[in-house]
Amino acid sequence: MLKMSVGEKEKTNNTQDLPPKKQADIESAQISEPKLETKNKKQNNKNKKSTQNKKENAQNAVVIEEKDNKETAEPKPEVEKEAPAEKVDIDSVINEVEKQIDSDLKKQNPDTEFKVAKQGPSIKKQIFKTIENVFFIFIILIALAFTIFTISNVDNSKISYGVSILDIDVSNMTKEEAIEKVTNQITHDLSNNNIMLKHNDFETSIEPSQLETTFNVESAVDAAFEVGSGNNAITNSFKKIALIVNPTSITPEITINEEQLSTTLSDISTQLPDAVIQSTYYIEGENLIITPGQSGVIIDIEKMSETIKNKLNNLSYINTPIEIATISQEPEQPNIDNIYNEIHKEATDAYYTTDPYVVYPEQNGLDFAISVDEAKQMLATAETECIIPLKTLYPSVTTNMIGMEAFPDLLSSFSTRYATSNRDRTTNLILAANKINGTVLLPGETFSYNTVVGERTIAAGYKEAAIYQDGEVVDGLGGGICQISTTLYNAALYANLEIVERRNHQFVTSYADAGRDATVVYGSQDFKFKNSRGYAIKIVCSVENGIAKFDIYGVREPTDLEVVITSKVTKRTATSISSVTYKTLKQNGQVVSSEVLSRDTYKVH
Repeated sequence: MLKMSVGEKEKTNNTQDLPPKKQADIESAQISEPKLETKNKKQNNKNKKSTQNKKENAQNAVVIEEKDNKETAEPKPEVEKEAPAEKVDIDSVINEVEKQIDSDLKKQNPDTEFKVAKQGPSIKKQIFKTIENVFFIFIILIALAFTIFTISNVDNSKISYGVSILDIDVSNMTKEEAIEKVTNQITHDLSNNNIMLKHNDFETSIEPSQLETTFNVESAVDAAFEVGSGNNAITNSFKKIALIVNPTSITPEITINEEQLSTTLSDISTQLPDAVIQSTYYIEGENLIITPGQSGVIIDIEKMSETIKNKLNNLSYINTPIEIATISQEPEQPNIDNIYNEIHKEATDAYYTTDPYVVYPEQNGLDFAISVDEAKQMLATAETECIIPLKTLYPSVTTNMIGMEAFPDLLSSFSTRYATSNRDRTTNLILAANKINGTVLLPGETFSYNTVVGERTIAAGYKEAAIYQDGEVVDGLGGGICQISTTLYNAALYANLEIVERRNHQFVTSYADAGRDATVVYGSQDFKFKNSRGYAIKIVCSVENGIAKFDIYGVREPTDLEVVITSKVTKRTATSISSVTYKTLKQNGQVVSSEVLSRDTYKVH
């Protein structure tokens, strides 16, 4: 079987339409070339020289056709230069050459011509065939790769590649792994990065925890899991491939305490260096003082709340201060009518109820010392602050004036003796006792001896009497009033009231045993106790016939216990006496508890 190489075919094609003499020259040259008998020889003749001859011969053929097939038309340099300028369809020329070769060969050898015509495809067809084969192989490879990718992603138990939450990569993770990773990262970011706020040179911060900031991580992970997931494996694969080219990030929903955020921003607003200063007022003594305001700025609460929430939502606030949005504002002008309604209060009398027993204390009132119109005029003419005089309104009935019917039960009683012959000392006892007599203490209130009795002065009627001072007995103003505080101390103990403050004397007194006294010095040493019961108590006292007596009234409760107070001297020397005092509580004769009230040391006279 005769096989022709591409080079031979090209040479044959190039002889088409040439003059007989030229064809003979070309055929003579072809005879001198090696015979093409095998497919291997065909491949060896594909060289650069053959390709160049092909182009030259084809061009010569075209030129010869244009010159009406002149026999002596030899390719000239001029013709070769002009050929590129001609618009010739090379493919058409090649096709014509192929047809001519087939026709010539048929005349000489029908079999060979037939086989050559059948087995010798054109160059263009070979190229197209090669392209088709390459394209087909490429499609097969793509299909194979897609199939492998689809099979490898059939497992839908993990999140697709290219998915993140708040830029936290959760690719190829289970839901549990993603939740743990994202939660840990968010917790770390919120704990270590406060929300920084800035206004000019002013800077401050808010802790995310202060706003009760939480992220719905579970919902975000569910959304991440759904990306690239579904019942159609092929569709899922296309989605997963798209994620490789274009990754996606999911932002979880955020929840904050918006009321707390507004409150925090309002507080910060007052701290701004250029914040608006509202007019204010305050009471100082018997005067109402109104101060004017000053224009400035306030924080735009609504805008800042939205900004902070958005910054928190994607954690973009980290390392980036947020500029505080502000609004210019003028201060509100003070309104006398509003101020008057806010401070004006009528006095309220004390009263009580018996079912249940409850004492309601009196309340003082407050009012302008001038008319409202006069106050308005003062404010209108004030250049800076305006001072309006006030007056206190007193009730007609105080708690101390409430009758004993409001305090039906005697809770405790204690008395001490004094020498009636010492009139100045007796006067001091009576003055102090009268200050205390009738005092009502509501539940939780604390009694202060120095506050109730007041300073012991000559103007108050106090006399010189014996007192302890600097380890000696000397005469001093108000001498003897410690007997009143001592008597009241013991009455409070037996009423099982809470002792807040108490000190012993320098020497053991004549009217109380060691450990059972309570000294007072105005301005330095006080005696205090609290009404630790559930109902109001009333203190009743008297000083007469050599006896100072205190009774405490109130309402007995089912939980009341019997109180036993004991004291004893634990040590006695030539210069000192030491004692310890106990309080024991009993119920039906049985000891419930026992505690040390005090350990005291006294000097010896």
